[in-house]
Amino acid sequence: MLWRRHDLYSIRLYNSFFMKRIPTDVFGEWAESGRDEKMAKGHEPAVNHMLDLAIGDQKQFSFIDAGCGNGWVVRQAAKYPECVNAFGVDGAKQMVDKARRLDAANSYVCADLSQWKPNSAVDVVHSMEVIYYLDDPAAFLHNIYFSWLKPGGLLIVGLDFYEENKVSHSWPHDCDISIMRLMSEKTWVKMFKQAGFKNVTSLRFGAKKDWAGTLILKGIK
Repeated sequence: MLWRRHDLYSIRLYNSFFMKRIPTDVFGEWAESGRDEKMAKGHEPAVNHMLDLAIGDQKQFSFIDAGCGNGWVVRQAAKYPECVNAFGVDGAKQMVDKARRLDAANSYVCADLSQWKPNSAVDVVHSMEVIYYLDDPAAFLHNIYFSWLKPGGLLIVGLDFYEENKVSHSWPHDCDISIMRLMSEKTWVKMFKQAGFKNVTSLRFGAKKDWAGTLILKGIK
């Protein structure tokens, strides 16, 4: 019995020091510490490019940011004159609470991205640095295709963590995060197509030196 108690204590001690944490817990802490604001500033050039790609030809559009964090992309999208409705959803409660404090004009919800469905389908779904944190990215893409987007609607996704961007490979260890799906650009494109998206394209934004750039994927329902 003494050995078993000691063994259980050792396991608990090991888990407390060495087990990685789920993404929503980590990002919830970032919202509390202010690290989310630094993250937003770092992603801003790529996101602005993504919004221009997604919104450039839209006459009027409704918008969802999947993994909205503190709501900064929702606020950006809402500034476009053509935007009739902007909405954010995130799995980290602290992020959603912060988004609501900063922005009373738009709507935010805390939910599991893989399971949640909007009340009404939208024209544009945007997601930056989120999808590879999910248990099943393919199921998420199917959910967006069938439940989030109107016919002809557009999904645009930005990723910095992918196989060709070698400098990103250490991030699961560096950030102490349990779920980070490392896949190639080709695999992500294939996954978009398998979910049903048409006219799937990919490009890399902001590549320099050892940084392969933000991988931007776009597809039409």
